[in-house]
Amino acid sequence: MRVPRKKIPRRPAPWTFEFLITLLDVAPPVWRRIRVPERYSFWDLHVAIQDAMGWLDYHLHSFRMTRGARRTRKEFGIPDDDDRWPGMPVTLADWEVPIAAWFTSPGHEALYTYDFGDDWRHVVRLEAVAPAERGVKVPRCVDGARACPPEDVGGPFGYEGFLEALRDPRHEEHKSYLEWVGGSFDPERFDASKVKFWDPGTRWRKAFGGASSRAAPMRPP
Repeated sequence: MRVPRKKIPRRPAPWTFEFLITLLDVAPPVWRRIRVPERYSFWDLHVAIQDAMGWLDYHLHSFRMTRGARRTRKEFGIPDDDDRWPGMPVTLADWEVPIAAWFTSPGHEALYTYDFGDDWRHVVRLEAVAPAERGVKVPRCVDGARACPPEDVGGPFGYEGFLEALRDPRHEEHKSYLEWVGGSFDPERFDASKVKFWDPGTRWRKAFGGASSRAAPMRPP
């Protein structure tokens, strides 16, 4: 009697998620379009957003999403129970949460906040899900517009004042702001081909090198 061979299920083909990231409260808008692997965690996505936008990852961040009929809200970021007020949502470790568990179809959005002092808020919208292209490296920035505001400029309101001072050589802060940004700043300048991405595991180890193993990323980098 011939024993039939057991079929081994094929491993699902890798997929790529395409996101549009738009910085809120800044006009004209600063935005980026990036592609990342579906296997990414929210920490990995955070690193990709930082690199594509041009932020320097000096400050805390969080993702906020809602789902289900009850509009349950979840936050992903760096947990810190010591600074959580009563009634505030629990922040889940974003390196433990896969983006594919929440961005389940195009159109799903998250609010990504960076620097809780300056309060830079971004809408992160899943635009497309497609099979990974052979030979095409991701993460990758495929499009975008305008320069990222400087770190610690004071949020959208401070950035508006900063640009106003740069446009007017007679402004009392024109010279000091120009020196502060290294001599020049072009708010319209952005080149997607110049974006370089960190390995998220390397960034995690740089940030939490002394943390316990229980706080390790969702998977080995």
